[in-house]
Amino acid sequence: MAVNFAPPDPASLRAVRGVELGTAAAEIRKPGRRDLLLIRLAEGSRIAGVFTRNRFCAAPVVVAKEHLAGRPQVRALVVNTGNANAGTGSDGIARARTTCNAVARALGCDLRQVLPFSTGVIMEPLPVDRIVAGIPACVADLKPDNWRSAAEAIMTTDTVPKACARHLSIDGEETVVTGIAKGAGMIRPDMATMLAFAATDANVAEPALNALVREVAEGSFNRITVDGDTSTNDAFMLIATGAASSTPISMGTPQYAQLRGAIMQVAQTLAQSIVRDGEGATKFITVRVERGASVAECRKVAYAIAHSPLVKTAFFASDPNLGRLLAAIGNSGIDDLEVDGVSVYLGDVLVASEGGRHPDYREEDGQRVMEQSEIVVRAVLGRGAAEATIWTCDLSHEYVTINAEYRT
Repeated sequence: MAVNFAPPDPASLRAVRGVELGTAAAEIRKPGRRDLLLIRLAEGSRIAGVFTRNRFCAAPVVVAKEHLAGRPQVRALVVNTGNANAGTGSDGIARARTTCNAVARALGCDLRQVLPFSTGVIMEPLPVDRIVAGIPACVADLKPDNWRSAAEAIMTTDTVPKACARHLSIDGEETVVTGIAKGAGMIRPDMATMLAFAATDANVAEPALNALVREVAEGSFNRITVDGDTSTNDAFMLIATGAASSTPISMGTPQYAQLRGAIMQVAQTLAQSIVRDGEGATKFITVRVERGASVAECRKVAYAIAHSPLVKTAFFASDPNLGRLLAAIGNSGIDDLEVDGVSVYLGDVLVASEGGRHPDYREEDGQRVMEQSEIVVRAVLGRGAAEATIWTCDLSHEYVTINAEYRT
């Protein structure tokens, strides 16, 4: 079960004017569960996205990027779980396009106005016939208040659906931001998360929307890791329907800052929920690196801590094995790091300074922090003014079990 994260209340997930969502049980991998999502967008909607940088990117990523590059007015997104359609070559591309074509016929639009997304098992043929057969049920189910069902339909090894919403007033107009995400394993995004979709009824100019999706991804989904693996299918899409106002929001304006803040809140909540629901996770861990020479340096140290199996298993065992933290920091690739200037904290407890164990540190203080379900690790490098924060989880027996039995 996710760490201090409950399933979202459907009533809290605000409808976004211009967005309808429908789900269906296409039985792509498992019988009896909803595993297909269709999102229909009103005319005039704008969309921007960022995708995985994994060189073995999935067929739907290739097709979605291709369609976006043609600058069509996107009218629909189609998402399946159970099969990633990755590592499937030209046949996978053809199947992704067949999916788009089926949606286009059902909605009366061009196939280039449809963006496909998939998640699930890699290197298996996409059962496109089941997807095509399930699309009419998705169309029949389309409605604006279907966000909770949509979040459930894109789950794989997730234990809880991930969705949240915010509302704000921009120039006297009520504006809504609602988003969903999925992900629990193979999480160390290089742009976004496994899959995430956020929508607002704000009217956002195209350059501003493109900037927003990059800024938000960098401040949220690019700050999480479960196991250090970047998926073949990662995508984060940001939709602006424009229904709330006739005046587009431009970069550098107060309205842009307001909207950015609300979207960032939604994205960070979704990103952190992925870590809280990491496969087998029992602890939610914030790693904060301070006083580094650059943000890149701080993130390098933070990820060295968060990716160390020895550190992660120590957190699972509630074992204040401080040597593992120091070893991870020292092995982060900062060649000129002066260890005598580094301080390390577990929560409010100073555990290491001047190259070793702090003289006032007591094992029982470290134990007290390690037994908590939410832990903050701070590494103060003493090299500058930069800082960076990422969010991760522990590594449990259950993680190994889930991944060992993933296809069985």
